[in-house]
Amino acid sequence: MSQISVTSPKHCAKKGGLNINNRHKKLFFTFSTFFSGLLLIILLVWLILHPEKPEFSLTEANIYSLNLSSSSTHLLNSSIQLTLFSKNPNKKVGIYYDKLLVYAAYRGQQITSEASLPPFYQSHDEINLLTAFLQGTDLPVAQSFGYQIGHDRTTGRVIIGLKMDGKLRWKIGTWVSGAYRFNVNCLAIVAFGQNMTTPPLASLQGTRCSTTI
Repeated sequence: MSQISVTSPKHCAKKGGLNINNRHKKLFFTFSTFFSGLLLIILLVWLILHPEKPEFSLTEANIYSLNLSSSSTHLLNSSIQLTLFSKNPNKKVGIYYDKLLVYAAYRGQQITSEASLPPFYQSHDEINLLTAFLQGTDLPVAQSFGYQIGHDRTTGRVIIGLKMDGKLRWKIGTWVSGAYRFNVNCLAIVAFGQNMTTPPLASLQGTRCSTTI
C-alpha cells in the first residue's frame, strides 16, 4: 500500500517564506562583502599614497593704504595686494580647491574684508600663481591700532598676517574624497619707515606659509 502525505497550505507558506528569507540574506551578504571589499581597497590606496598637504608661499605683499578714517571712531580703510604660489607636492594625487577666502590681519585683528578666489583643480606636482586684492572700508579696529602702527613706523617695518580659509578634495585616479577644511597662514614683513609716504609699501622678502587641514 502506497503512503500518501498531505501538506497543508499553511505549511507550504512557511517553506516559501523560509526560501525568500534565505534569498534576502544571501543577497545582503553578497552586497555587504562587495562594498566592504571596495572600501578596504580605497582605504589601502589612501594609506599607501597618503596625500601630503598643499604648500603655499607668499612671494609679494604690497600695502597701498592703511589709514584710520578718524582717530575718534577707530575705523580703518585699507588696500593690500598679495601674490601667492600654491604647490601640490603629491606625485599621484590631484587637489580640487572648492572654496578660497583670503584676508589680511594685523596684531590679531582683521584689517581687510574677505576676498574670494575662484575654485580650481591642481594636478600632481603642479604649481599655480594666485593673486588677490584685499580692501577694507570703515572696518572697526582696536583703540590701540593708531599707536601700534606709529610704533611700527619708528622701527621701520610692519608685520602683516595674510590668511586663507578654504575647502579641498583629494583626487586619486577616478575617486574623489569628501571636502576637507584647510587654513593657510603667511607673514609679510613690509618696509614701513618715517620717510616712506608713497604707496605701495612692498614686502621685504618672500615667506613660506603654514598649512593645516
